[in-house]
Amino acid sequence: MPVKNRFAELQSEITDWRRDLHENPEILFETHRTSALVAEKLRAFGCDEVVEGIGRTGVVGVIKGKSDASGKVIGLRADMDALPILEDTGLDYASKTPGAMHACGHDGHTAMLLGAAKYLAETRNFDGTAVVIFQPAEEGGGGGKEMCEDGMMDRWNIQEVYGMHNWPGVPVGQFAIRPGAFFAATDVFEVTIEGKGGHAAKPHETIDPTVASAQIVTALQTIAARNANPVTEIVVSVTSFETSSKAFNVIPQRVTLRGTVRTLAPENRDLAETRITEICTGMAAALGCVATVDYTRNYPVMVNSEEQTEFAADVARAVSGDCADAPLVMGGEDFAFMLEERPGAYILVGNGDTAAVHHPKYNFNDEAIPAGCSWWAEIIERRMPAA
Repeated sequence: MPVKNRFAELQSEITDWRRDLHENPEILFETHRTSALVAEKLRAFGCDEVVEGIGRTGVVGVIKGKSDASGKVIGLRADMDALPILEDTGLDYASKTPGAMHACGHDGHTAMLLGAAKYLAETRNFDGTAVVIFQPAEEGGGGGKEMCEDGMMDRWNIQEVYGMHNWPGVPVGQFAIRPGAFFAATDVFEVTIEGKGGHAAKPHETIDPTVASAQIVTALQTIAARNANPVTEIVVSVTSFETSSKAFNVIPQRVTLRGTVRTLAPENRDLAETRITEICTGMAAALGCVATVDYTRNYPVMVNSEEQTEFAADVARAVSGDCADAPLVMGGEDFAFMLEERPGAYILVGNGDTAAVHHPKYNFNDEAIPAGCSWWAEIIERRMPAA
């Protein structure tokens, strides 16, 4: 089964939705315009139920099939939020909001799921219930967690849940997936190293936190190089080094380090938190400083269920003719929270030879729309075939 003809017919309309969303990006939970637009369209499509305000600004639409002998309920999820990035694409429909852009393709995800919802509401050629989930705050806000904590899964008795993300570098309309751990857990840390500030010409009268901090940055790399099992995946990155003074002739009183940890195994997550605290406090003390460590666990590892992954890959092969083995990804994805509550799978759809996600020149490829919409629709029609 190639791309559904209906989505070829709808591609221009869905593209218009996508470009409108791209032009009007909203960040984290502030997806008020986007959420209202989504809810308006779902109601216009004839969804049986449309509920706003799930997970603050999330939207849920319910579409019942021609019959419900199976009693099955399947969720399909798209993210809606943009990133705090200044767009540099030069597009006619570039962001009109300074400092915000759809640099990860969530505009495309939302538009594709809307297209699938329109088709499913028109045809209802399935036995069960489809629940379309439009989530805010994927980019660091944990909107998926908040929707789950609002009772979404139990409220609609969702039994399985499926997600999709575009992927630059994969041919347009092709798919890739893997079972088990797929996207990494994403933790952050902030370390404050307190010393004794003073004049740069009199370092002997100070306790220099910059020297201690520089050595800490280097020492933190031993977590991956010497503490973790070398056949496992772990990333420890210090991404910010900020001193309390910007003067050329002042040794600062304190330095703040910030960074991120990415892991795919629970034991490495525990190891990183323990070793970061030990290295920072111990090395700072050895050099006469005091370090305080604030370690925050954010998104968990996103784990695809075995059975649902095999099914999702079969659907992808039916749509595009093939489904590749996806690589492990050390980026984070808060669809992980939904997969902790229900079995399901997350798939990548090709965006072609484009700029990478989170880049100011990135743009979602509208040519991927028919394949993405077809995959969503086939998940419903194949998993809950009409009686």
